[in-house]
Amino acid sequence: MFPIALACVVLPVTALLYGLLGLRRRRDGRRYRAASERCAELVVDPHYAAAARWWPEDDTQAAAARLLLAGLATVNHRGNLSLTADGTDPARTAGHPLPDALLATLRRRTAPAAVGHIVLRDTAFRTAREEFHTAYRAGLPPPTPATARDLGCLGVIGVLLLVMEMSFTCAAVLDSAPRGPEQWAATAATALALIAQIAWFGRYDRQRDADGPPDPLTERLSRMGLHPALAELSSRDPESADRLRTSRLRTRRTRNRGRPRRRSTPTEAGA
Repeated sequence: MFPIALACVVLPVTALLYGLLGLRRRRDGRRYRAASERCAELVVDPHYAAAARWWPEDDTQAAAARLLLAGLATVNHRGNLSLTADGTDPARTAGHPLPDALLATLRRRTAPAAVGHIVLRDTAFRTAREEFHTAYRAGLPPPTPATARDLGCLGVIGVLLLVMEMSFTCAAVLDSAPRGPEQWAATAATALALIAQIAWFGRYDRQRDADGPPDPLTERLSRMGLHPALAELSSRDPESADRLRTSRLRTRRTRNRGRPRRRSTPTEAGA
């Protein structure tokens, strides 16, 4: 009778543990579906999506490509960006905060500059880029809530009780030999339930460390391909696209470093 009573206790505990996993998966699935519905209605800015890509395919490279396509800037064989006649007109804009910030950076300089140097050295452009992404990120829906990692006091007590129950069950199964087919069946069911409880720990830890369901917005950003401006530039003007890649590799300044030239006084000129 002892193995049968033991099985009547261990089997419901095992069912309760796996029911907890099922409830957590159901909750995560509900959160994921709700977040997916919100993400499906969202129009993502390609410049924001390209920020996570590795250069020369990131948002800065796309902003430079947009200036070239709009006829506001050109790039020479050395990779230096320079303004066109339309680009020097203060009334002309690229129609997007990030290309406009790059256009304003070029207008502040007195010499052509490479994209790599602007990204590395120009603090004003870097600040404008960060402000754009911060403001855009603030308007996005919040990410999917993550599963809490902290078990809390009650969770720790529950784990300790479960370990004690498993230890007692293992000792009880090995202590007495079953008699009759019913006790043998109860002992086999108890042993299988004990193995299932041990396996439950691994599944619970993997699910707890997964930080909940994946974020649909992050998945959508990862699936987005090359920025449309970069793709259009590569198809329309492959030479300029190659020069723009060269421009990203150049980080050294030009002779006057893109700053206003210092005019010499008459005394210095005479000397």
